[in-house]
Amino acid sequence: MTAMISALIVGLIFGWLLQKSKLTQYATIVNVFRFTDLAVLKFMLSAIVVGSAGIYLFKDMGLITLPGNTPTYVWGNLLGGLIFGAGMAWAGY
Repeated sequence: MTAMISALIVGLIFGWLLQKSKLTQYATIVNVFRFTDLAVLKFMLSAIVVGSAGIYLFKDMGLITLPGNTPTYVWGNLLGGLIFGAGMAWAGY
């Protein structure tokens, strides 16, 4: 339960940062797809790098253990991608 609450808090902070940096505005997202504004891509890449570094730092400190390879869930990934794509299309419309 503690893991779920901490994940919710981190997600809320991440969403708040996206809102405050105005990366969720229509014009900003359209400019990303037009390759005229790369702010969203830079933000997401920074988040991926910081998250990856944090995970491996926690692993090296012995706070977490990483599982081995997990199988890919093709249907789950496909369904999630379709839902995400429909949401992006709906938000853009």
